[in-house]
Amino acid sequence: MKIEVWSDFVCPFCYIGKRRLEQALDQFPNKEQVEVEFKSFELDPNSSPYPGKNIHEVLAKKYGMSLEQAKQANKNVGDQAASVGLTFNFEEMKPTNTFDAHRLAKYAQTKGKEKELTETLLKAYFTESKHIGDDETLADIAQAVGLDRNEALTILQDKTAFANDVRIDEGIAQQFGISGVPYFIINRKYAISGAQPAETFKNALEKVWQEESPAPVLQDLSTETGASCTDDSCAVPGNKE
Repeated sequence: MKIEVWSDFVCPFCYIGKRRLEQALDQFPNKEQVEVEFKSFELDPNSSPYPGKNIHEVLAKKYGMSLEQAKQANKNVGDQAASVGLTFNFEEMKPTNTFDAHRLAKYAQTKGKEKELTETLLKAYFTESKHIGDDETLADIAQAVGLDRNEALTILQDKTAFANDVRIDEGIAQQFGISGVPYFIINRKYAISGAQPAETFKNALEKVWQEESPAPVLQDLSTETGASCTDDSCAVPGNKE
């Protein structure tokens, strides 16, 4: 079973949804046969690097709400994050463009470090208040998950490196009509939109597993009945006239 997850590193529900999926997988007996792959999605491709404003101010301006309304909205999201063991530090978050972070994730994928980098980037932004639009910061994060810092920095400074890989993911998202994240596609046949409860993910895993992995159906080529034993008795084929 393969689960493709379209998400962005500054999307709070992407982090929450990721954790809920992981909780569901922990309860799924066939977890080892499930592959999870993260796909790039930019919530705001035209956003600038960290402008110096906090997330409350950015949210208020973007949605035309008051600062107090923005703070309350963020508190509600923070409460949901806390319910799955995450800590969101809204007061010091540094909203920024995520294209370079996505390019770094594509590089990490070639090194088998995609999952580690994805988790570390999300934690860096939401909990540790790091500027994940900054090349040096991203290079430090790459090093923290076991990647070569100098190589990562070289890639980050070449704005064309892995850019096409990010655009391919975003193009596929458009083909599927994905307009919001997180968005989960299972075996390119089933979809889950948003940070659904862990129970929803668990039920989906079980449903897809049952439908996609049916018990083998054997064609019986026997020419006569009997000539076999069960726990109760052995059947002898009847005589044919």
